[in-house]
Amino acid sequence: MQTDTTAVVHDDLPLTLSEAGRGRPVLVLHGGGGPATVAGLAERLSRVAHTLTPVHPGWEGTHRPGWLIGVDDLAHAYLHLLSDRKLDDVLVVGSSLGGWIAAEMAVRDTAGIISGLVLIDAVGVHIENEPMTDFFTLDARGVAEHSWHDPDRHYVDPAGIPSDELAVRQANMATLRTLAGDPYMHDPELLRHLGRVRVPALLLWGESDRIVTPAYGAAYAEAFGDGRLEIIPEAGHLPQIEQPDATFAHIAAHMEGRAPLVEHECRNRHQ
Repeated sequence: MQTDTTAVVHDDLPLTLSEAGRGRPVLVLHGGGGPATVAGLAERLSRVAHTLTPVHPGWEGTHRPGWLIGVDDLAHAYLHLLSDRKLDDVLVVGSSLGGWIAAEMAVRDTAGIISGLVLIDAVGVHIENEPMTDFFTLDARGVAEHSWHDPDRHYVDPAGIPSDELAVRQANMATLRTLAGDPYMHDPELLRHLGRVRVPALLLWGESDRIVTPAYGAAYAEAFGDGRLEIIPEAGHLPQIEQPDATFAHIAAHMEGRAPLVEHECRNRHQ
């Protein structure tokens, strides 16, 4: 059963949070598209784990205090959440922006709360020769073409979106610009710190992602102390939506410490 709660990690920062399931704690972090982009994955994970799925402050009309202006602020807030709950052995799963937050959390986790990472088509680092597509310059059709393996299936014409929902989406994008717009979608210092992160990091990548390419993902995985890349066929920037079974299978294998059932050429292992 899912429970929706509010967790106060600072006097002026109440976090909207959904919890479900029992077992190992798994923090599920959404990307710029909002909590709906990870809702299905969180529900599936809740069958085998204790999931905590927050709404990032400023998304979906939630409160964002004026001091919360960067992804590092979010990383600290979520570490405070885990510490306040006295959780350990936490797996952090993050999609896109959520993957960036997960990486920043791991770099700052001096208490050893986090024991594993899953980054799904994450942004957050600068990779030479593999620039990220500037999401903010794309129209709705361009977003679909860059984000999905099957853009015709997932394209949504903005003209058909109700005005109240469109206002929420626009507010979400405004928050995204504040937190990650300058420098664009990355922390210039993050890449060089990832080698100090020794917990197992699984990076899942849609082979058709044109926001951040699989080659970007391979370099991201290479930077971790214990990083591994898995490519998901017939998926773009949100493989948890286009290929939910394959995405969950990889995460389940990672949680159990076993090798995936399918080997891929675009894998990067560290001994």
